[in-house]
Amino acid sequence: MELFQYYAPTKVVFGRGAEEQTGELVRACGGRKVLLHYGGGSVVRSGLLERVKASLDRWGVAYVELGGVVPNPRLSLVNRGIELARRESVDFILAVGGGSTIDSGKAIGYGVANGGDVWDFYCGRRKAAACLPVGAVLTLAATGSEMSNSSVITNEDGWLKRGYTNDLSRPVFAALNPELTMTLPAYQTACGCADILMHTLERYLNGCQTNLQLTDALAEGLMRTVIRNAKVLRETPQDYPARAEIMWAGSLSHNGLTGFCTDNGDWMTHKLEHELSGMFDVAHGAGLTAVWGSWARYVSARRPERFARLGVNVLGVEPGAGDGETARQAILAMEGFFRSIDMPTSLRELGVNPTPAQLEEMADKCALAVGGTGGSVQKLNRDDMLAIYRLAMG
Repeated sequence: MELFQYYAPTKVVFGRGAEEQTGELVRACGGRKVLLHYGGGSVVRSGLLERVKASLDRWGVAYVELGGVVPNPRLSLVNRGIELARRESVDFILAVGGGSTIDSGKAIGYGVANGGDVWDFYCGRRKAAACLPVGAVLTLAATGSEMSNSSVITNEDGWLKRGYTNDLSRPVFAALNPELTMTLPAYQTACGCADILMHTLERYLNGCQTNLQLTDALAEGLMRTVIRNAKVLRETPQDYPARAEIMWAGSLSHNGLTGFCTDNGDWMTHKLEHELSGMFDVAHGAGLTAVWGSWARYVSARRPERFARLGVNVLGVEPGAGDGETARQAILAMEGFFRSIDMPTSLRELGVNPTPAQLEEMADKCALAVGGTGGSVQKLNRDDMLAIYRLAMG
């Protein structure tokens, strides 16, 4: 076993009414004046925003508001948030919403605490030295940002979607009430389940020669849980136990637990998708399922035994004549699951039809984002990335 570190400092309050504790949680973390950050319609219409405000008022926490977060959160709003937080002497970021809102809040926290251009962190020019504390009230189980050290922002100048990872931005607390996800459209729920699954799947499909048995078992159990409960929610979206399973899986899938003591996995599906949603503004989870099968077919011959194990231990695939055949069946089974929850398995099913020039542009940007080559199962260069995009056309 190699030397490793595990760090997951987020306090989690889980269950019905968790959002009612927001004010107390902020005060316990030393917050006195909060930037209340959110998207828009749903948190207002549902009354959630007012409940959060009431909790802050009860605990004497002042706040200023900034709404308007959209999926694939924008750098322009982050910069507005930085200006507002500085002007109002904010000392705490409270994100009420899904992963996009939390990611936007983290970026604002970096910008306020460090000065300069916050985009420097996302394009690799600088490393953050600090971040304002961030708390989260989660309304969408998907990205795991409520317990993770990562955030992703889209720069409208060139439509570049880039992530930044630093433990400084791990939320100090997360209020997780599964009831808050019950009003989501079926498509958003399915996209969230796909993203959760992918966060563990990409850690599980790694380039390690040996893997920790316990980490594998945790990852396999989490993936089986997501697959089972995603199907439940497709038929009965008000099922509280299924909502709870998915919400907790989302948090555990991206706090490092399911990649513990590995090389952290192969994240090229995410990298490929970032360029896709940067260019076409598609839902992240759907973008992931649209390219995963093509990536898997392209690289699986490098680690057929790992893909075969996924098929047998997670997807119920019967072992074939060899690991290669079992791996092929595993990829088909995973795509079958995606289709069962109405997720796309190609770009055309996703509803986008990139031109040859756009495929080239995405490959160029993806290669630039990963420093020329990326991947753990197989190192991919720019031409490999282009080949996968072409395969994903369907």
